[in-house]
Amino acid sequence: MTTIGERLIDLAPAPPQPMLNVSETAASRLLTMMREKQLDGYALRVFVAGGGCSGLQYGMTFDDETREGDSEFNASGLRVLVDPISAGYLMGASIDYVDSLMGGGFKIDNPNAVSSCGCGHSFRTASGGEDAPASGGGCGSCG
Repeated sequence: MTTIGERLIDLAPAPPQPMLNVSETAASRLLTMMREKQLDGYALRVFVAGGGCSGLQYGMTFDDETREGDSEFNASGLRVLVDPISAGYLMGASIDYVDSLMGGGFKIDNPNAVSSCGCGHSFRTASGGEDAPASGGGCGSCG
């Protein structure tokens, strides 16, 4: 026999699943950067913009404003924001921080990308990215 409390737990909505995964290493690195820059109350905004060698490019910035339609979630203590257009391109993607002999940096692994340029900051999807916000210039990292 179940109690009323147990039935209420079953009816509680599940917490929203993040649309993209941020590794603990990446979240820790970003939180450290935010502390160093004294960005209390800010979140990481991850977005996709038109441009780059392959048509679309990734972007990340610190933002203290939530906009209408933003998806918001928490990843290892890091608040993450994604606008509704970018969300379609980033669903299932993962962000990691990689430190190698050539230097460190953030790496985005995106299952929606059908091709990427050599630098990994620019990509193309099967739909071509017609809805992505416009942005000027190429990625500048590969020629």
